[in-house]
Amino acid sequence: MSRSLVRLSVLDGSQYTAVPGSRLSLDTLSGVTASASIAASQLARAVGDNPLDGADFAGGPPADEESVRQARHTEAAPVLAKSLATAAQHLELSATCCQYTASAIIRDLTEHPEHRPDLPELSPAQYAVLERIAQGGTRRYAPHNRPVRVTDGDGQSIHAKPFGVLEKERLIRVARASRYVSQDVVVTAAGQLALDFQKPHRSQAPSPAKPPAPRNTGGRKR
Repeated sequence: MSRSLVRLSVLDGSQYTAVPGSRLSLDTLSGVTASASIAASQLARAVGDNPLDGADFAGGPPADEESVRQARHTEAAPVLAKSLATAAQHLELSATCCQYTASAIIRDLTEHPEHRPDLPELSPAQYAVLERIAQGGTRRYAPHNRPVRVTDGDGQSIHAKPFGVLEKERLIRVARASRYVSQDVVVTAAGQLALDFQKPHRSQAPSPAKPPAPRNTGGRKR
């Protein structure tokens, strides 16, 4: 929720607001924040409604019998189920709105290239790595006292140099979890723009030389 609010604030204060059609993207992104807030509220309510079993202080009232505890859990079960279902529904709605927002931004910048932000020029190797990461499933592993390694969705290793360039240019984002566990790697909005609008430069192979015309080696006819 807090991240979507930050993204909304940044987008609302950016040059993107001058792009025709940007209001729809902003409205959709605000829907992400609203849905995420409702989901968080429902999850908090589920925590509050969940009956907790614990021991009282010494000299306090006796502990409830097992039948009483079981009755509390039985009574709370449908309330918890409803709260969790509502939270899941709004989280799914948030994810859908995120996809719509990203698609709308790409569409707007495609239709109005004069508003397109400057993007770093990628080499063929960097572009290929970005394409692999965009397929999903890329993870970075940083085990203790061992070299960091990155694998794509197929389990194939990704070279550290192009990966580092993409991360530095903020074309990809690494989940900031514990450094001792695997971290998800995703393509950012800028990275998606680079994929959509930029193709790697490939030098054209020289065309084969035209074979010389056959020469007549026979004698001259009289």
